[in-house]
Amino acid sequence: MNETHIDQMSIAILGGTGNEGKGLAFRWAKAGLSIIIGSRSLGKAQQAIEELKPLLKDYITHVRPMTNLEAAAVADLIVLTVPYKVQDELVKTIAPFCKGKIVINVTVPLNPPKVTKVYVPDAGSAAQEAQLILGEEASVVAAFQNVAFEHLLSNEEITCDVLVCGKGKESRATVIELVEKAGMVGWDAGPIENAVVVEGLTSILIGINKEYGVKSSGIRISGVPGKSVL
Repeated sequence: MNETHIDQMSIAILGGTGNEGKGLAFRWAKAGLSIIIGSRSLGKAQQAIEELKPLLKDYITHVRPMTNLEAAAVADLIVLTVPYKVQDELVKTIAPFCKGKIVINVTVPLNPPKVTKVYVPDAGSAAQEAQLILGEEASVVAAFQNVAFEHLLSNEEITCDVLVCGKGKESRATVIELVEKAGMVGWDAGPIENAVVVEGLTSILIGINKEYGVKSSGIRISGVPGKSVL
């Protein structure tokens, strides 16, 4: 996989005009990372950056707009924050540009209207579906599915942890570093086969939000001493 140091990476967030994508862009740009917001439309990507200006202020220069295809072509690392129904189409389109790269999959296989019921795709998870399309030359890592955008798009301390699972321990370590850059604690949750659990937790959290009248429940891992944000 790409050995560029994380501080020198350009990170493309595809589908970055949605709340989750903008939230990650905000957190990483504020940490000084180089971010590309990708969209099907360049205009929508530009609009997303305009929406981030009040939050990012002087850091807005760390963010630039592109189409999804352009962003995937030039980035060192790719992040997918698109709805599940369009994931396969997008992954097939960008596949030629993913060789040798880490692809962080934030997508959750929700099955409306039953979004509080865990849906398991035939491949096992959305992350595994993306890996099957991209083949062995890319490394798909599932992360950030259980963090509400309300936390990301704020200057508050985020008390949610992030489970990271995917192909290759080194790739997972890189993603955990990105989790910490975004102000959260990341955990190595093992191989990509475990993504079914991480993705499924999102439906459970949506159900908890509805049951208890909140918007942004999350998860914490306990019992491991000395683990904190760097």
